[in-house]
Amino acid sequence: MYFLSGWPRRLLCPLRSSERPFLIEPSAQRFYLAVLSETQISIWFSRPSVLIVSYIESGKAAAQFGFYQLVEWKPDDSMIAVTAANGYVLLFDIIGGSDEKCLYEPVYPKGARVKVTPGYKEEQCAPALTLEMKKPIDLEAPISCLQTLQEDLLVATADGYLHMLHWDSVSNGRRAVNLCTIPFSLDLQSSRGGPCLDLDGVHIREMEYCATLDGFAVVFNDGRLGFITPTANRLATDQLQGVWAADVSDGTCVAVNNKYRLMAFGCASGSVLVYMIDSSTGSMQLSHKLELTPKHYPDIWNKTGAVKMVRWSPDCSVVMVTWDCGGLSLWSVFGAHLICTLGEDFSCHSDGTKKEPLKISSMSWGVEGYHLWVICSTDGAEGDEKLQQTGILQFQFIKSALTVNPCTSNQEQVLLHGEDRLYLTCGDPTQAHSVSDKTSTPLSQGLSTLLGHKHWQVVQIHSTYLETNWPIRFAAIDWSGQCVAVAGRRGFAHYSLYTRKWKLFGNVTQEQNMTVTGGLTWWDDFVVVACYNFIDRQEELRLYVRTSNLDNVFASVTKLQADTLLLNVFRNVVILFRADCSICLYSIERRHDSPNPSVSVELLQEVSMSRYIPHPGLVVSVTLTSVRTETGITLKAPQQACSAESILLNLAGQLIMLQRDRSGPQVREKDTPANQTKLLPFCPPVVLAQCVENVWTTCRSNRKKRHLMEALWLSCGEAGMKVWLPLFPRDHRKPHSFLSRRIMLPFHINIYPLTVLFEDALILGASNETAVFDGTGSSSLEALFPFCTVERTSQIYLHHILRQLLVRNLGEQALMLAQSCATLPYFPHVLELMVHVVLEEEATSREPIPDPLLPTVAKFVTEFPLFLQTIVHCARKTEYALWNYLFAAVGNPKDLFEECLMAQDLDTAASYLIILQNMEVPAVSRQHATLLFNTALEQGKWDLCRHMIRFLKAIGSGESETPPSTPTTQEQSSTGGFEFFRNRSISLSQSADSIAGGKFNLQKALSVPSGPSSKGDSAENLYIDMMLWRHARHLLEQVRLRDLGCFSAQLGFELIGWLCRERTRVARIDDFVAALKCLHKDFLWPFPVIPACSISSPLKNGRCRPVLSSRLLKSQSADSLLNSDMDTTPPQVTTANHSWLDSLGAVSKELDSASSHGGPQTHEAFLSPLINKGEECSIGSATDLTETSSMVDGDWTMVDENFSTLSLSQSELEHISMELANKGPHKSQVQLRYLLHVFMEAGCLEWCVVIGLILRDAGVIKQVVGFLDSPEVPAETVQSIRAGLKAVDLWASSDCLGYKPFLNLIGPQLLKLLEVPVEQVQAEAFQPTGASKLSDPPLLLPRAEELTAAHPLPSDGPAGASARPLDDTPPQPEEQEPLEEGSYDCTLS
Repeated sequence: MYFLSGWPRRLLCPLRSSERPFLIEPSAQRFYLAVLSETQISIWFSRPSVLIVSYIESGKAAAQFGFYQLVEWKPDDSMIAVTAANGYVLLFDIIGGSDEKCLYEPVYPKGARVKVTPGYKEEQCAPALTLEMKKPIDLEAPISCLQTLQEDLLVATADGYLHMLHWDSVSNGRRAVNLCTIPFSLDLQSSRGGPCLDLDGVHIREMEYCATLDGFAVVFNDGRLGFITPTANRLATDQLQGVWAADVSDGTCVAVNNKYRLMAFGCASGSVLVYMIDSSTGSMQLSHKLELTPKHYPDIWNKTGAVKMVRWSPDCSVVMVTWDCGGLSLWSVFGAHLICTLGEDFSCHSDGTKKEPLKISSMSWGVEGYHLWVICSTDGAEGDEKLQQTGILQFQFIKSALTVNPCTSNQEQVLLHGEDRLYLTCGDPTQAHSVSDKTSTPLSQGLSTLLGHKHWQVVQIHSTYLETNWPIRFAAIDWSGQCVAVAGRRGFAHYSLYTRKWKLFGNVTQEQNMTVTGGLTWWDDFVVVACYNFIDRQEELRLYVRTSNLDNVFASVTKLQADTLLLNVFRNVVILFRADCSICLYSIERRHDSPNPSVSVELLQEVSMSRYIPHPGLVVSVTLTSVRTETGITLKAPQQACSAESILLNLAGQLIMLQRDRSGPQVREKDTPANQTKLLPFCPPVVLAQCVENVWTTCRSNRKKRHLMEALWLSCGEAGMKVWLPLFPRDHRKPHSFLSRRIMLPFHINIYPLTVLFEDALILGASNETAVFDGTGSSSLEALFPFCTVERTSQIYLHHILRQLLVRNLGEQALMLAQSCATLPYFPHVLELMVHVVLEEEATSREPIPDPLLPTVAKFVTEFPLFLQTIVHCARKTEYALWNYLFAAVGNPKDLFEECLMAQDLDTAASYLIILQNMEVPAVSRQHATLLFNTALEQGKWDLCRHMIRFLKAIGSGESETPPSTPTTQEQSSTGGFEFFRNRSISLSQSADSIAGGKFNLQKALSVPSGPSSKGDSAENLYIDMMLWRHARHLLEQVRLRDLGCFSAQLGFELIGWLCRERTRVARIDDFVAALKCLHKDFLWPFPVIPACSISSPLKNGRCRPVLSSRLLKSQSADSLLNSDMDTTPPQVTTANHSWLDSLGAVSKELDSASSHGGPQTHEAFLSPLINKGEECSIGSATDLTETSSMVDGDWTMVDENFSTLSLSQSELEHISMELANKGPHKSQVQLRYLLHVFMEAGCLEWCVVIGLILRDAGVIKQVVGFLDSPEVPAETVQSIRAGLKAVDLWASSDCLGYKPFLNLIGPQLLKLLEVPVEQVQAEAFQPTGASKLSDPPLLLPRAEELTAAHPLPSDGPAGASARPLDDTPPQPEEQEPLEEGSYDCTLS
C-alpha cells in the first residue's frame, strides 16, 4: 500500500536558534506546516519545502504566557491557535502578501516555454505570509489539548473542563463543559441513566474529532479511553454523552480515521488498539490491534515503551506509529504490517552492530501522503551548531494507486505512484502493442509479462504538468498495461509506454478549468474522467480518446446532477457514486458515424443508497461485477449470465452487495425493442464481509477456470485474504439443495496484495527492500538509514484454497478446481506445499488432533499423476522425525517405490530409496537398490547407474545409517556417443617402439571411483561386477552392440577384458545373418543396393576405383542429424602372450598408424582409372577421426583444383551416388569402427567378420581370415565363421543382392577359408592386391613398405585432427548420451 523510497531528506532551518523544534502540525490541505519550539512558531511550505515565516515571542511576553506547547490550524488556513504553558490560547492571523509578492519564484532557463496562467503564482511560488497575534485568551488552567471544529476551537484544560472558543474570539464568548456532568457508560442505550464513570479529578489528555462519527475520541489522563458524542447539533452541557472502552487503563494518545470510522488508541504497553463504534448499541468495540510480533521482531517487540504518537495518512489507508524508544512502524488500515524501522537493516550497521533507534518527538503526513515530516528528539547537551543541524526529516513514500482511485480492481496490473513518478509492472511494451487489437476483448497478460522480471517500469511524470498541477492525486492504468493517466490539482495527462510520450492539454486554459473529483479510469482507448468544470460550475463525466490530441473538442461530455466521489468501469458500463449517496449506471457505446473516434453515453439506471449509507465519505470503493449468489444453472434467463449482475460497495470496510432482483416476471429480450430494454431493479443490500481493504473481480470469463474467474477476492489486512468462491455441481448434475452456491474462504499470505492474476492463481504485491550504506560520518542520514527500494513480489494461493475446501468436506469442488489449474507450471509446487503445511501443523501438534486432515490431503493428491513425486519431494524437505507420520497417511515407502518402478519413473524411485535407507534395515535398501540398478541399466539411465553403484558401495562399507553423499566433483557433460573417444583418435597414439614390439597397454586415462573394480575385491564390488557382467551378457545376447558400447563408455566397464573372458561363450555368434540384420537396424545403416546401371558400369570389374576422400563422402544431413561429438581415442590394452593375438594387435596397430597419415595423401584421393591390379593408389580415410585440420578450417582450394581435372561420366556419377547412399550416418560409422577395434583386441573374430561385412571393409575380412590360420584359434571359431559366411552369401543371393559385389570382392578370402583349414599366415596375405580393392575402403590399407617402416605418429595428429570436426554438431538423443568418462586397467589373459 505505502512503501518507503530512498533516503530521508534533511530540511535545514535558515534561522539559527538554540531552541529545538518539538511539534509539527499540518494545515487542513497540508500545503502548510506549523513547526513549534519554546518561543517560536514557524510556517513551512510543502513544495518547495521551505520556511516562509517565523514568529519569535519577545522575552517579556514569553514570561507572561509561558513556553509554547500546542498548535492548531483553522480549517480555511486563515488562522492558527497556539497554547502556552500558563493557560493562554494565542490566536494568530495569517496574512498573505499582495498578488505580485512571492517569497520564492521559479526561475526558468531562457527560451523555456513558461505557462503563465491566472493562478500560476499560487501554484508554482511559495507565498510570502505574515503572522499577527490577536488578543490572547486566558483559560486560567494548564491546557492539555485542543481541537478545531468548523468555526469553533475546543480546548481541554487540566481542571477537567472542555472550553468552546470561537475562532473569531470577539463575536462569541466561550462556553465551558465540566467532564463530571457528561454521562458515560459502556453503550449509548444505558448511558441516559446518569454518570456511570467517575471522572472526578480526571481531565482529557488528548482528543480528536471524527466527522463521520460526529464525536470525539478521547484519552483521559488516567489512561482510560472514551468517545464523546453530542446528542444535538450544538455542544452544550446537557447534550453530550459518552461511551468508554472496558478494561483499558493505559491509553497515551489517539488518532481517528474518518473514512473507515476507526479510532486508534496508543497504549503504554506499546500496542495500538483500534476501536469502532457498534452501529446498533453505540458501544466501543475492539476491531483489531497493531503490535509488533515476537516472530518478526524478537529483540524489540516488548521493549518499545509506550506509544508516543499515531498518525493516519491523508487518504486514511495506512497508519504510522512511533514509540518512546523511537522508530517508525507502518500498518494498513486493518492491521497488515508494512514497514518497521526497529528491525533488519534499519537497526543494524553493515558490520552487525546495533544502531540507536531514531527518537521522534513529532511527525506529520504531507500532501497526499507522499512525505512524512518528522522532528527528531535528540538527548543530551550539544553545541548550537548541532542543534541547528537537527532540522526536520522528510521521509518519501510511494503508494498504490488503489488507495485513492480504486477503479483498477478488475485489472491485473500493479501501479504505484510517488510524488513525481509512476511504477508499473508491465512487460515489454512492443510485444503487448503488437498483440493488442482495437476491437479485441481484454485478455490475461500472462505470466511472461507480469512475472518476467523483478524490475519496475518507472515513468517520470511530465515536469511541465507537474509544475502547475502538483500534487498528483489520481493515477490509472489501462487493462493492457500500456497506457497510464494521472490527474493532479487541475486537468490530467496521459502517457503511452509504446511511444514513450506524454500527452498534455494543448490549451492550458482547458486544463486549468477542470479538476478531477471522482477519479479517472480507462475504457478501451478512452480516458474516463469524473470532473468539475469551473466555467459552467457543473460536475461532468468526460471521455477523451487516447489517439487524438488532448482537447475538449475530442471529448464526449455528459453533465451530472451531483458531485461524483468515485467511478469505475465494467465492460461497457460506467458506474458513478455521487455525494448524494446515489449510484448511477451509464452505458458507453462507440460511435461509428463521426470521423473522429467518439462515444455516446446514456444513463441506464439510478439507485439511491441514502437509506444504507450514513455519510458519503465512508464509501471506499464501488464496483460493478457479474458475481452473484446463484450459479448460471438456476438463472431463469441464462443469456444474462455475463451481464452486470451486482454492485459491490466497500462501506468503511464493510463489503455490501446489491444484486439484481429477479423475483419479478422475466421479459424475453426478443420481445422488446433494443432501445426499450428496462434494467432490473436491485435487491436490498447484503453484507458479505467485514474489514475489507480492497476488492478484485474480473470482467473476463474462462470456461475452463470458472472457479477462479467467477470468484471475488478480498484483502482484509491482518486477517489476510478472503475469496468468495462459487461452487458448481459436477457434470451439470442438479445441485444439492443443501449446498450453498458460494463459500467464503479465508487464507493468510506473506505479502501485501496489490492485484490478483485470476487464471494464473497468483497474487502480485510489493515489499520494501533495504541496502545498507556506511557513510564516512556516523551522523549522516546515509549511515543512520538504509537506502529503501520497492521490490515486486508474488505468491501462489491455490494450496490455501484447496486445503480450506478439504477442511469443509468439499473434496469434489477442490478436485474440479485443482484439475482446472493442473497445467500451471507451478502446480506440482502447489500440491507439495499443501502436503507440507498440513504435515508440519499436525505432526508437530502437542495436542491430539481429533480429525486429522493429512489422510484427506494424501487421498486428494493421489488423484494426480504427480502424486509419487509430490510425496517424496515433501519428505525430502521435511525433517526425518515427521516421516513416520507422513507415510502412515500416504502409504508404505516400499509400495511407493515399487509403484515408481512400474511407472518407469526411476528418478523418483531413487528419491524413495533414500527414504527407505533411513527407515529400513540395509538388506531392504540393497534389495530395492538392486532392483533400481537393473532397471536403470536396462533403460540406459547412466547418471542414475553411477549413483546406484556409489549407493550400493556405501551400504556395503557400513555407511547405511546416512544417505549417500552427493558427489562433489562435476560430472562430465553429456554429449553423446561412446564417451571413450572424446578428443582421441581410433589410431592408438603409441610410440614407434611399442608398435614395433607389438604389445600395448590400455592406460588409465580418467579415474572414476564408481568403476566396478576401483578398490579391492570386496564383496560389494564383486556384487556390482556380477550385475554389470550380467547386463553386458544380456546386451550381447540380444545383439545390442550400440547399447553395449554406451554402457561400456558410461560406466567405465572393462569391455575388452570381459570379452576376452567371454570369447568362447556369449561372444560367439550363432546366426550371422540375424546379427548382420540387427546391426543394420541398430546403427541405422542402410542395406546396400545395386545400381541399375551396374551391369555395364566401367567401375564394375575393378577397372576404375572410387577413392573419394571421406570429406566428400560424409553426408552433411546425417552429420547434422546425429551428434558425433565423442571420445576418439580407444583404450590401450596389455595383451597376453598369445602369438596370434599379438600379431593381431600389432597389425591393427600398424593399420591405424598408417591411417593417421591420411593427411599428406588426401590430395590424391579422387577417382582415378587403374591400369592394372598392381598399381599403387592411395585410399582416403573413411572416418572423420583421421582427418587433418586443414580441410576442417575451410581450405577447399585443393579440392577445387583437383576436382576441375576430373571428367566423370553419367554412370560413374551414379556409382558414386550409390556408394554415398549405401553408407550409414557418420556417427554410426565411428561407433562401428570403435567396436571393430574392441572385438579385434579381444579376439572375438566372429564379430569382426560381421562388422567388416556391414562396413564392407575387405581388409578386415582378409585380416581375420589370415588369423584363422593360427593354431591358437579354436576350431569351433573357424567352423563358425566358415558357416556364417556361407549363410551370408546364401542370404545375399536371395534377399540382399547389394552385398554380392562385396562378397565377390572378397571371393579369394572366402575360397581360401573354405579350402585351407588351418595354415600359418603368410606375409603376402597382408599385401593389398587387386582382388582386395574395395569400393569404399574405410581404413587406409598401407603398402607393404609402410608396414615395415612403422612411421611414428605425429604428436598432434589424432587429437587435434579428430576433435575439431566433431564439435559443432547438435546434441544426440538422450539414450546415447554418456554422462561420465570411463577408465580402467585391464590385462587380457
